[in-house]
Amino acid sequence: MRKITIIFIIFALIFSVSCGSASRRNKNAQAKIISLELIKEAPANKYINMDYGIRLSIKDGRAKQEMIHVYDATASGRVKGGYSVDPEVKDFVEESLRKYTRDLGFPLEADVATDYMLQIIIKEFHVDYLSGKGWTGSVNLEVEIYDHDRKIVYPRTSAQGRFSNANGAPSNFSAASMVINEAYANALEQIDWDRVAFFLHRASSPKNEANKQVTGEGNTALEHLTIHWSIQSRPAGADCYWRVKSSTPNVKNQNEKYLAPTPYESTETFDIKGLTYNNAGNVQVEVRCSKAGYMDQKKVFDMLSVIDEKEISTMFVLVKDE
Repeated sequence: MRKITIIFIIFALIFSVSCGSASRRNKNAQAKIISLELIKEAPANKYINMDYGIRLSIKDGRAKQEMIHVYDATASGRVKGGYSVDPEVKDFVEESLRKYTRDLGFPLEADVATDYMLQIIIKEFHVDYLSGKGWTGSVNLEVEIYDHDRKIVYPRTSAQGRFSNANGAPSNFSAASMVINEAYANALEQIDWDRVAFFLHRASSPKNEANKQVTGEGNTALEHLTIHWSIQSRPAGADCYWRVKSSTPNVKNQNEKYLAPTPYESTETFDIKGLTYNNAGNVQVEVRCSKAGYMDQKKVFDMLSVIDEKEISTMFVLVKDE
């Protein structure tokens, strides 16, 4: 009986030591977690009342997927026992950017027909340990903006964030977490959010978006520009027609459209696809006046002048067809 008791005590001690070792291993494993979080709030509602929304597209373009690239605290250059990252980098960037842009006041996924796409490519996202320098975080985000036709309107630019903690020990993964989160927050602040807002806000004048083409979606200042029409004739009662004449490939010539009999007064907007403020000098509006017993007359108006003056005003003095 005594022998059995001794054996039981030995097994209990072995089990206790084993459990203690496992517990310590679990604690060490838990300590080796790099936790990602958004530690800085965006300026609240800085960009509100935008005319268009944005859609986020996040791509992971990292050449190395590991969170730690350099770790000289061990001869092998690796973290003993490994480490984990929570959450995964791409998932974290997607979630945090949605919050950050929403807090800035940008409307997310407002209208698929007019939304712009903000594409973020993750080029760098890592934290390294160097003896004498401690933990250093590096984040590089490449930013592009596309219009609703998925044409690039803002070429790729880089937003980089760096942060270091010389006092962080190689075993201190809380310090590693803090460093990479600070670096990411710095990268977000480097994004030119004013430039993003520029594309989401319709300009008050076509001059301020000189290369923005009319597409028929109502997302340009040109499509919201009201033109005052005033067409008179002597004698009155002549039928008026108008058409677009173009010498630029971006704007097509149009067939005549019936306008109204004279006198004609109206305020209307243009929907001439492909038209921009910069190519308007190569586009004309032709107005034709026709009345039975009189000769047809035509007048041509330069589109750029029409846009600047916001008016098409003319008087036709009809001549009898004898």
